[in-house]
Amino acid sequence: MADEAGNDSQVVQGNETVDPSNEAGHEDAMIHGNELVQVDEMTQGDEMGQGEELTQGEELLEGHELAIAEVATPPTTRRRKKKSLVWEHFTIEDAAGGATRACCKLCKQTFAYSSGSKIAGTSHLKRHITLGSCPKIKSQEHKIALASTIGTDNDGDGTVERRSKRRYRYTGYANASFDQDRSCSYLAKMIILHDYPLHIVQQPTFTAFIDSLQPRFRVADVDTMEGEVYAVYQREKEGLLQAFSTMPGRISLTIGLWTTSQTLGYVSLAGQFIDSDWKLHRRMLNFMMVSSPHSENALSEAISASLTDWSMKDKLFTITLDNDCSSHDIYSANLRDHLSSKNDLSLKGQLFVVRCYAHILNAVAQDVIASIHGVIYNIRESIKFIKASPNREEKFAEIALQLEIPSTKTLCLDVTTQWNTTYLMLLAALDYKQAFTQLETCDDNYNEAPSFEDWKKVEAACNYLRLLYDSAHSIMAAGNPTSNIFFHEAWKLQLELANASGHEDPVFSIIAKDMHERFDKYWKDCNLVLSVAVVMDPRFKMKLVEFSYSKIYGVEAAKYVKVVNDSVHELFKDYVAQPLPEQGATNHAAANGNNTHANQPSTGDGLLDFDMYLSEIATSQPSKSELEQYLDESLTPRIQEFDILNWWKLNTLKFPTLSRMARDILAIPMSMATNGSSIFSAGTGTRMLDDYRSSLRPEIVEALVCAKDWLPYSTTAPEAPSSGLLGKME
Repeated sequence: MADEAGNDSQVVQGNETVDPSNEAGHEDAMIHGNELVQVDEMTQGDEMGQGEELTQGEELLEGHELAIAEVATPPTTRRRKKKSLVWEHFTIEDAAGGATRACCKLCKQTFAYSSGSKIAGTSHLKRHITLGSCPKIKSQEHKIALASTIGTDNDGDGTVERRSKRRYRYTGYANASFDQDRSCSYLAKMIILHDYPLHIVQQPTFTAFIDSLQPRFRVADVDTMEGEVYAVYQREKEGLLQAFSTMPGRISLTIGLWTTSQTLGYVSLAGQFIDSDWKLHRRMLNFMMVSSPHSENALSEAISASLTDWSMKDKLFTITLDNDCSSHDIYSANLRDHLSSKNDLSLKGQLFVVRCYAHILNAVAQDVIASIHGVIYNIRESIKFIKASPNREEKFAEIALQLEIPSTKTLCLDVTTQWNTTYLMLLAALDYKQAFTQLETCDDNYNEAPSFEDWKKVEAACNYLRLLYDSAHSIMAAGNPTSNIFFHEAWKLQLELANASGHEDPVFSIIAKDMHERFDKYWKDCNLVLSVAVVMDPRFKMKLVEFSYSKIYGVEAAKYVKVVNDSVHELFKDYVAQPLPEQGATNHAAANGNNTHANQPSTGDGLLDFDMYLSEIATSQPSKSELEQYLDESLTPRIQEFDILNWWKLNTLKFPTLSRMARDILAIPMSMATNGSSIFSAGTGTRMLDDYRSSLRPEIVEALVCAKDWLPYSTTAPEAPSSGLLGKME
């Protein structure tokens, strides 16, 4: 066949002539709208060689898919053939006055084609086919949408998929399925996930864009789109409710406070828990408007309403607040009193209210920055001056080179709402302190250089901000922010600040004392829950508590260690008093299978008195509890990739009761900041809702906020995580 066609053979594509020797092996070109899409679908094991002939009309699919045609140029004639593929669907008929008209083969409708020497072209004919204007094509649209490359190949094993040969087809709206409701749902999800305003559906440019993609899509009005958003929210909530119904442990809440420009208050409630597969999750539960978010009664009522809404009245374990330190005690007392009658609080509520670790880091850092505010202002203005022109930057660089300053840091301005950027700005400026002084002597326009005492304050501030900065990065680096990791950071920070308070230089000691005073309040409130959490880490257990307390409390350490030890044992008794799940009871029996068989009286071997002797020994020498066994075992080696949740998953059979206790404790959210978010701007008190969302009805605000949190983990969302509804915490 290749010999017949020779090098002059041509493949007709649309209105163009293409040499198959150049195009046959190249990647397919996809052109939307009224042009043609080459679909490379080869029969398995059947490849198309260069120059292989494709017979005209080899495959024609109900008027929509146009076969590729190869035209061999006869050596005896140069007559030009019509090359546009629309002629697969039209014929030319003579009309009055010497004119010709194109007649659709399917619906027999005619269109102007030529009048004398003037030819109308084929664009209007293409539109008739590709946009579904042809009534015959319209009626067959559903069949064409379902047309696929699936064939049958019966080898006795039923139907198998077989790819058809390569062909060309039109890609217009006519051969694509369309579902108005489905498209509306995806539009609602787009609005939710990307924080687009609901009134985007009324914007002319948006409606024009949608019309260019799919003219049949009817863009809804704002009220209808509100309904779509709420419907998405309701569907996702139903799925989450089903997941919560199988949750094996208890749930801990994080409480965030929001306000609006109209002074309306909102409370956000997120739940953190560990599922049956020992994966950590945090999901937004509610975002509800309250009359006064700073009122402890309003907050308690919001928590109670949320627990009722999610059918988790008896599953609340702890709550984490980001409120100001001064009101923490009031919040704790009122919440315990209000909720204790409805929930069984562990350890009489001693672990119930937790303070956000991110908040305390940010609060302490802001205190440090405020203490040297004037110096920071001078440094910020100095950097602005230098960066105002390339000449000044070059001059400053020359001065640094002359002074042989070894620093490779770059001067940068900070973002005032994120203290880590202020720390990095000060750190870089500190290396160039001599250059700033030199610049002031050689540039009359610059007079903002800090003094020697100012630089000393900056040095002291950076020295202590580094402790907070490193601690925050350690928390952010954790893939799964389980509660056990926070003790390591908190006890080291408490010890460092306590020691720094006695610094011989008053500039350093003043800053350290202020920092320690605020952090010590957090340590006193939260050291028990931090310690209990690290005891559940098999790499440390009680040993790290004993070691760290000896450093912090000195000779009084034993008293504080006893408090932690007693609390762990008391908490374990609470879990022992609770009935084991049916599966847990079975696992417990399986884990202790050898003992069970050993204590069962044997028959027929004449050793009945021996069995009685074993029973007496077991009664007089009771076996160790799971907790004692766990604490007495040697520590697990500390390796970099240790996964504490996986360790407990593997040891659930060995410690069925203790593992339930560990599940709840490790799920306590010690920080409001989630994995992937910045800890440097988290937990900084009441946040402001933007004016647009403030103008929406409260139920729509809740739907937008909650659904945005849920959709990335939903199996119905585009590009959803493979783990399903409760994807791994991100």
